[in-house]
Formats: sequence, structure tokens, C-alpha cells
Amino acid sequence: METLLCLSIALAAGLFMSRLTKVLNLPSVTAYLVAGIIVGPYCLGRLGIPGLGFVSSENVKEFEIISNVALGFIAFAIGNEFRLSQLKQVGKKATFIGIFQALVATLCVDAALIGLHFVLGDKLPLPMAVTLGAVAAATAPAATLMVVRQYKAKGKLTDLLLPIVAIDDAVGLIIFAVSFGISKALIHGEFSVAAIVLEPILEIVCSLGLGAIMGVLFTFCEKFFSSNSKRLCLSITCVIFTVALSMLKFEIVGIHIGFSTLLVCMMLGTMFCNLCDFSAEIMEKTDKWTNPIFTLFFVLSGAELELSVFTDAAIVGIGVAYIVSRSIGKYFGSYSSAKICGCEKKTTKYLGITLLPQAGVALGMSVTAMELGEVGALIRNIVLFSVLIYELVGPTLTKMALTRAGEIEPKQPHHHRKNRPAPAKI
Repeated sequence: METLLCLSIALAAGLFMSRLTKVLNLPSVTAYLVAGIIVGPYCLGRLGIPGLGFVSSENVKEFEIISNVALGFIAFAIGNEFRLSQLKQVGKKATFIGIFQALVATLCVDAALIGLHFVLGDKLPLPMAVTLGAVAAATAPAATLMVVRQYKAKGKLTDLLLPIVAIDDAVGLIIFAVSFGISKALIHGEFSVAAIVLEPILEIVCSLGLGAIMGVLFTFCEKFFSSNSKRLCLSITCVIFTVALSMLKFEIVGIHIGFSTLLVCMMLGTMFCNLCDFSAEIMEKTDKWTNPIFTLFFVLSGAELELSVFTDAAIVGIGVAYIVSRSIGKYFGSYSSAKICGCEKKTTKYLGITLLPQAGVALGMSVTAMELGEVGALIRNIVLFSVLIYELVGPTLTKMALTRAGEIEPKQPHHHRKNRPAPAKI
């Protein structure tokens, strides 16, 4: 009972908050995140009434399965943007910009935090600066996708944006693995070539391979069903099954092999949209089914945000330095690489702003960073602080950028005409 009550209150909070943000002309993602904070451990949860809200962080984690499934469907939807016809137009540009801006963001954060290390000393250890630089590369695909869908954004910037977000996370995984290996070597004096080079490459290759196999299997199975309801059911089954498989981890000859759920499900969507003739129709129906799950995902993300990080002045100061340097790196990395690729002026100008949101992948990296002991705990808190700011502000900035780029059409006011008598014929 308590579980169902908690979920229903979370959904209701998200829906009612979205009505308020609509008046303020803010994206629904922001509404869901704020709703999560309200029903989370720091607001309603403080009452300690089970079912009325999330009473603790552990209580929020009990619903992790919903977040995992939602991320799978988000990645599946982004993979659907990688159609061969579209990749021929934006593939090279997206790859170059995705790699370049991720590297620039990492270098900017590394430079800023390593500089602060020489000022603050032990308050900002060198391994912490190096690891945070790697975390900076990741972008949140969920918030970006939701804003694009809500406002039905269309245009050259939007066509370029979603592939870049996908590539960005793949690049981020490699950068993080290398930087994390260096940080471990600095702390423990251990240097592992397998951990720094081999394991991240294997994770990406295995993830893409698993996604490709599941995509072929999914397309093959769809041919046995003709009704839309059964095809929708099969789609949902296949994505959830793929998410489950992507959580497998094993070890071969001392080398740890795992999968990235985002990359696996992106590849699943990519294979399906290119192999299945009626993929667009199935994707449209799947999108409608997943809306409540996405709402819950963002409400849970809001409830998971740690507001306690604001009580530590050092965390706030380093967090602000991280946010500012990462934002500069993302913007100018995107701006310069888009200019090199010959993108349109509006795309060049506003692309970097749409890449600011940060959440799931960065949080996953911060959990891995906990292996660094006390340094890892500091990294976790700073990432939590930055995610809180980016997730609340990022969707609004993305909407503003897409609007100014002319890819979100402003809503026309509805004029209600009063019933008037028809003019008399002469």
C-alpha cells in the first residue's frame, strides 16, 4: 500500500506542479524535479509518514527500477534519431562536435580546479580535480530529449543535438575511465593499463554489440505480430529485457567487463529504426506509453537531490568553480567546433547552451568515484550540487536556446470570438 501511495503522490505532485510552471512558461522537466524535491526527504518526507512522501534517500532508491527502465526508454528514443538518411547529413559534424566539446569541457574544468588546488591545498586534492574534469564531459540526454519533445522542436540545431548527446556520453565514459585510473594511481600508487585503457574500450564495444544483437532480434520478432497493441507490448518487453541484460557484469582474466545501459539501448533503437519498415509508427505509440514513466523518473531524480550539500561552504565554492568552468568549456567547445564544421550561425551560437544539463551519467560516475575514499565522497557531493543546479536551470536554458534558434514555435494566443449576429444582407 505504502509503495503505491508514494508513487501516486509523486505522479500527482509532478502533474500539478507542471500546471504551475506552465503559467511561468517553464519546461515540464523543471516542474517534475521541483515536485520531487517537495515530496522528497527534505520536505514532505521530513514528516516521517510512510507513503506520504519519500522519508529518506534509501526510500528513494527502492524505486531505482523505475529510473533504470526510464533511462532505457530514453536511450531507445535517442537511438531512433540515428537513421542512416539523417546520419549522412549530420553524422560527421555530430561526431566531431561531440568529441571536441567533451574534451574542451574536461580541459577547462581540469585547468580551473588544478589551479584552485595550488590555492586551497588539501581542501581540493589533485585526484579530485582530475576526476571532476572527466565528469564534466557527460551531458544529460533525458532532460534534453524531454524539452525537444514537449515543445516539438524541429530544425538543424535539434537534428544535430540528439546525436551529439549520444556521442558525448560515449566519449565521457572513455575520458572518465582514463582520468579515474590516473586518480587511483595518484592516491594508491597503482597504475593499471587494463583499467585505464582496455576496460572502457571493452565496455563501449560490448555495449554496442549487445545493442546491435538485441536490435536485430527485436526487428525479427516484430514480423510475427500485426496488431498495434501486440507490437507495442513486444517493444516494451524488448526494451525492459535489454535494460536487464545491460546490468550484467563479469570478469575474465582479471579484466572487469560491464555494459552501459545508455549505449546498449541507444544501439537497440538505432538498429530497430534502420531495419524495421514501420519503426516510426511503433515509436510514436511507445512514446505515449512512456510519458508517465518519464514523469516518475524526473520526480524521483528531484527527490534524490541532496540539498544538504548547501551546508558546506567548501563544497559550494568548489561546486560553483566546477559549474562555471564546465559551462565555459561546453559553450566554447561547441561554438568553435560548430564553426569549424561550417554550421549555421544560430546553431553555432546556441548549441553549447543545450548541452549544459547534467544528471544520470554524471551521477553514475560519482558513485564509481566513491572508490577513492574521502576524495570520492567529496567528488560525490560536488557532483550532487552541480546536478541540482544544472537540472533545475538546464531545461529552461535549453528551451530558451531552441526558441532563439527558431526551432520552437511560440504558441499563438487563442482568441475566443463571441457569438455575434450575422450582418443583414442588403
